[in-house]
Amino acid sequence: MSLNRQEKTVVVEEIAAQVAKAQSIVIAEYRGLDVASVTVLRKQARESGVYLRVLKNTLARRAVAGTPFEGLSSQLTGPLIYGISADPVAAAKVLSDFAKTNDKLVLKGGAMPNSLMNVEGVKALASLPSREELLAKLLGTMQAPVAQFVRTLNEVPTKFVRGLAAVRDKQAA
Repeated sequence: MSLNRQEKTVVVEEIAAQVAKAQSIVIAEYRGLDVASVTVLRKQARESGVYLRVLKNTLARRAVAGTPFEGLSSQLTGPLIYGISADPVAAAKVLSDFAKTNDKLVLKGGAMPNSLMNVEGVKALASLPSREELLAKLLGTMQAPVAQFVRTLNEVPTKFVRGLAAVRDKQAA
């Protein structure tokens, strides 16, 4: 069922709003994918905070026109599913992981603001740790010198107490 002009305008505005707050867009061809598989993919995307949508390529071109993702227009051919996310890694990770288990979903490329990615770029982006993992590593790195300093400070009174205990034991003997 085709959309009338007003419905197309609403769709373009909705996608443009998602693109405005996006840090990455990943596109994949879904030719031959059954409904159950797409439902699983949508569930995974929703859990990861990825906006997943099947669009007409002309509407997608209109939505990205005038944005930092405008270069993506050259890759928009065939039946595509669009993964749009505010987390630069999330969309690539969801679609790449799903493509590993389902050969009918074929990654086509993607974009970050003012930067196009080919399939290898999307896979490399998907292999990066998530934002939460990076923050945890950063916190651990920042916490390590403080923890070592505390252990060093604690060592002085510990040695003093051991020395006193040795003196007490020597005098008792």
